[in-house]
Amino acid sequence: MTSGQVRAAARACRWVDDRVPGARELLRALYPRSRHAWLIGVTGTPGAGKSTLTSALVARARAADLRVGVVAVDPSSPFSGGAILGDRIRMQDHFGDPGVFIRSVATRGALGGLSRTAADVAVVLAAWGADVVFLETVGVGQDELEVTFLADTTLVVVAPGLGDDVQALKAGILECADVFAVNKADRPGADAAVRDLELMLVLSAETQGAAQPGGGRHGLHHHHGLGATPRAIDASAADTTSPGGWVPPIVRTVATRGEGVEELFHALSRHRAQTASPERARSRLGNRLRAQLRGRFADLLEGALEDAIEASAARLVEGVSDPYTESEALWRTLRDHRESGS
Repeated sequence: MTSGQVRAAARACRWVDDRVPGARELLRALYPRSRHAWLIGVTGTPGAGKSTLTSALVARARAADLRVGVVAVDPSSPFSGGAILGDRIRMQDHFGDPGVFIRSVATRGALGGLSRTAADVAVVLAAWGADVVFLETVGVGQDELEVTFLADTTLVVVAPGLGDDVQALKAGILECADVFAVNKADRPGADAAVRDLELMLVLSAETQGAAQPGGGRHGLHHHHGLGATPRAIDASAADTTSPGGWVPPIVRTVATRGEGVEELFHALSRHRAQTASPERARSRLGNRLRAQLRGRFADLLEGALEDAIEASAARLVEGVSDPYTESEALWRTLRDHRESGS
């Protein structure tokens, strides 16, 4: 696949998402060509307008002559396993743009707001030639924030009137943000949502300053997505007056009218310019390796141990064993399977 080949990229995305034989070898070949891209995670509670805001940010990035990829994650039905993939409908304004590649993927039972293949699809889009890849999660709650461990920059979208003023008090949704967008800011309650976020940022900084002097941003170990700063990103906007670390800005937006999008894109660019470092790269890539190992372990559980798990469950139903004994036996089975190399 060479840069800009849409059909080849679409086929590669399908192979990676379906995890067909040979997909891992394909990703190995594409990865060196993906390191230039800036991965922006877009997350937040359902109904906050993430897709509409992402579409507006795509338009802003295209105005800067950046090639853009979008990985839109939609929830799978727990019954049929299918997904509506509605994000592609909400971003249809970009379908005719050859500089934009939108790929929807289903969660397929994965937790954390992402699918197991979302990061790999982002690699494909970066190798296709995207300077910026937006990774939009499903609507998430307080601790379903896997995207923050993969992205260079994490944008948390909240909206007034959806309970987000309460959600802002929760550690998970607060700590994952590099930039906050209070979307639908023309609605009543927007001022209160901004005030709540500002208050919690102050309290969080005071608490973590006392607990972890000189510690990293929000105490989380993540960051640095697919590579170095892409072209045309506003590197001159870096705020070098904050040696203690990055303070997430709060930007009001009305995505349906494009209001605040310029300011939001500037804030995202400023974060990218100020926080890129080899240390963050190591942290982000370490988290990526952990996620891949968890995925491989899940595959092993679904394969080698499936029959053993069912047999253990049957013994529990019969009352002849207990979960602790069975889990220990399953662990020994897994260990023996690993040591035998089968």
